[in-house]
Amino acid sequence: MTRLLIIAFAATLLTACGSMSTAPIERYNRAEVVGVEEPDMLKMRAGPGTGYDIKVGLPNGTILRVENCSRIGGTRWCEVALDRRPGLRGYVSETYLRPL
Repeated sequence: MTRLLIIAFAATLLTACGSMSTAPIERYNRAEVVGVEEPDMLKMRAGPGTGYDIKVGLPNGTILRVENCSRIGGTRWCEVALDRRPGLRGYVSETYLRPL
């Protein structure tokens, strides 16, 4: 009986956590590049996928303006612009963005 209550509690907790999903990153409008291992950089690409040319490398801490994100294959790609140079635009993987 105790085991059944623990399982029921765990299922309820997991359901509650699943329903508290974060809002899509584009709702925040700005994001910071995070989680890129040194000395690598996040690659801003000309299009939403690894088959597109790399425009520039972005180190951790770079602030971006996020326009929109969409799933291409197994990755969510976001159309972004540099916060300090809005004319420099491209696409990055949402995996490496933290909303501001």
